[in-house]
Amino acid sequence: MHDSEAPTSRRTRITDLVRAVRAGAHEHVDELVAELSPLLWQVARGQGLDRATSQDVVQTTWLNFLRDVENIREPAAVVGWLITTTKREAWRAQRKAHAGEPLDGHDVVDDSPSPEETALSSDRQRRLWEAVSQLSERCQALLRIVAFVQRPDYTAVARSLGMARGSVGPTRGRCLAQLRSVLDADQGGSWR
Repeated sequence: MHDSEAPTSRRTRITDLVRAVRAGAHEHVDELVAELSPLLWQVARGQGLDRATSQDVVQTTWLNFLRDVENIREPAAVVGWLITTTKREAWRAQRKAHAGEPLDGHDVVDDSPSPEETALSSDRQRRLWEAVSQLSERCQALLRIVAFVQRPDYTAVARSLGMARGSVGPTRGRCLAQLRSVLDADQGGSWR
């Protein structure tokens, strides 16, 4: 797909890929994953999950897709299906984390942070996301994708955000500079 590809042709391409996978051409799964994973990462992170949990949630979403691809009635609606599945998996992961369920019925050593550390971390995260929310929607979307992937695929990021591949890096730099300015102006605490 080219960076200038219209949303309808992108949607058509995704629909065609889903139909091909349903017909047994599983080699197209990699194309779907490359195309849509940055979006699913953004959805998972938008639910407040940490990086590792987001990675698990996105992976589980793709496993659910492969398991249920035959049951998806309308291939054109697969993006919505994936987003909904990602949100549900994120909520499930949050409930499990908050329940403090022991693994395999064994007692778990409590190595969780102290209440003070948790409060400081929560406050820092809250202030960070408040700062991010002051940026343009484009910067918010871009930072949610690239900030939590160790080596983001700029081609996939560009496709997901409808921008030229060559502008992802410079735009990321400008967005990070804007975020730094907002954080430096934050009177709530130090960011260094």
